[in-house]
Amino acid sequence: MREMPSGKVLVVDLARRVCDCGHFQVKRLPCCHVIACYVNQRLDWQVYVNDVYKMSEIRKVYRVEFVPVGDPETWPGYSEPTLVANPTLRRTSKGQPKGPRICHLCGKQGHCRSRCLQYVGPSGVGSSGGS
Repeated sequence: MREMPSGKVLVVDLARRVCDCGHFQVKRLPCCHVIACYVNQRLDWQVYVNDVYKMSEIRKVYRVEFVPVGDPETWPGYSEPTLVANPTLRRTSKGQPKGPRICHLCGKQGHCRSRCLQYVGPSGVGSSGGS
């Protein structure tokens, strides 16, 4: 058992490989609570790491010989439809907008409101005529 700074108590069962936080069960890797338990009890940490993460298992993946793909000129032709992504369904990314700027004052493209000829700034400078 381990009490967190928040006062919450988390139960760690090393025999069943379970921690109340859930990470030990999902990732099959020791979470910080499990690490604290086996350090406190002076236990071997390798026992609590799942075999899929051990180098002996990772090396097994690369034992199999990889067959090269070959020359693309020798591939059979593709007669199925070609799928093209719809750019309008793309999520917007963070940062500067990627599309053309549209002024919210006059509605024209290529500038923003602060650069618009119709914009009257705080100093009162600017024309109120359209262009």
